[in-house]
Amino acid sequence: MYFDPIAAVTQSDPYPGYAALAARSELVFDEERKLWLAGSPVLVRAVMANLACRVRPVAEAVPAAIAGGSAGQVFGQLVRMNDGARHVVPKLVLQRALAALPLEAAQLRAASLAQALPPALHAARTRLDGARLSAWMCDVPVQTMASLLGFAPSQLPALSAWMRQFVACLSPLSSPEQLALAQHAARFLLDSFSDLLRSAPPAADSLLGAVLAEAEAAGWNNAQAILANLVGLLSQTYEATAGLIGNAIVDLLRAPQRASEGGLALVRDVALNDPSIQNTRRFVAEATRIGSVELQPGDVVLLVLAAASRARDAQGQVFGFGHGAHTCPGQALAVTIAAAAIDVLLQAQVLEKNRYEWRYRPSHNARIPEFFNQGEEA
Repeated sequence: MYFDPIAAVTQSDPYPGYAALAARSELVFDEERKLWLAGSPVLVRAVMANLACRVRPVAEAVPAAIAGGSAGQVFGQLVRMNDGARHVVPKLVLQRALAALPLEAAQLRAASLAQALPPALHAARTRLDGARLSAWMCDVPVQTMASLLGFAPSQLPALSAWMRQFVACLSPLSSPEQLALAQHAARFLLDSFSDLLRSAPPAADSLLGAVLAEAEAAGWNNAQAILANLVGLLSQTYEATAGLIGNAIVDLLRAPQRASEGGLALVRDVALNDPSIQNTRRFVAEATRIGSVELQPGDVVLLVLAAASRARDAQGQVFGFGHGAHTCPGQALAVTIAAAAIDVLLQAQVLEKNRYEWRYRPSHNARIPEFFNQGEEA
C-alpha cells in the first residue's frame, strides 16, 4: 500500500508508515509526489549537511504567490529560508540572543499569559469549548514571545491576530484571499516592530535588546532583515510551539494518567514522538550524492523529520527542531513556553477525556490539532 508522507502529517496515526521509512538506508523516490524521501536519522543528517541541498529553489527564493509584497519581503529575509553567507551571521545573532534569555523568566511570562487566556480558563468547565482551547494554544506562545520582545499587554491581541493571518503565506494550501490578508498582516507586523524600535531604547536585558546588541557586535546592520527576522521569531513560535502544546493536549486526552508527569516531561516526549513540524524540504542546486543515490539540479528531497526522531538510532535528537546549520535556536524557549502552558491547563483541570475531539489543520508540514466539543461538527 502506498504511504503518502504529505497526507500522513494530518492522519491520526502515521507512525507505522514513518517507521517503515526510517528503516530505509537509502533515499526512496516517491513516484506520485515526484520527490525523494529521507526518513532515517543518517539520511536526514546527510541531506541537511549537504551544501548542494538548499532550503529554497535556486530560481524561486521567495514563493511566487507572495513575491513583491510585504509577506514576500519578510520571507526573503528570514534566516531559516536562506543558506550560505546570508544565513550564517543572522543565525549567530539570533542564537546568541535567545541563549542569553533566562528560561525561568520566559516560563513565568508564559504561565502568566496562559492563565489570562482565555478568560474562561478558571471558570466553569462547560465554558471552555474546543474552539477556545484551539485559539488559546496559538495565542499563548506568540503573545509570550511578543511580550518578551517588549510589546505592551494591550498590543498582544492584535499581534496574535496579524500573526494568524501572516502564517497563511507560508502554506501552499492557502487561498488567494488568505494570501491577500497575509500581505496586509505582514505590513502591520513590520510597522509594529518599527514603532517598537523607535519608541524607546529597549532594555539591555530584554530579548529585543539582546538581538540588537548581538547584531551590532556581529556587524549585521541590515535594518530590513533585522525587522523581518523579528517577525520570524513570532511566526516560528506561533505554529511550532502551538503544535507542541496541541499535541501534548492530545496525549493527555488519550492518556489522562500522564498528567502526573508534568508539562515539561510531556512536551519533551511530544517533541520527540509526535512533533509539530513533521516535514521539511531541500532543493538540489547542483549534482550531488546521498548514499548511493545521485541527485540532480532541480530534484527535491522531503525530509520526514517525524520518522527520523522516532528511529532507534536517532540518539534522542529532536529533528523537528532541525539539524546542523539549520538547528532552531529557539528550541529550549519553545519547550519552556509549551511546558508552562500545559502546566497551567493541568492546574486548572479543564481537560476531560470524553469532552473534546480533534482534527489536524490542513498542512503539508505542520501537525497542529484543532479541537472541538464531542458531538459538534468539526
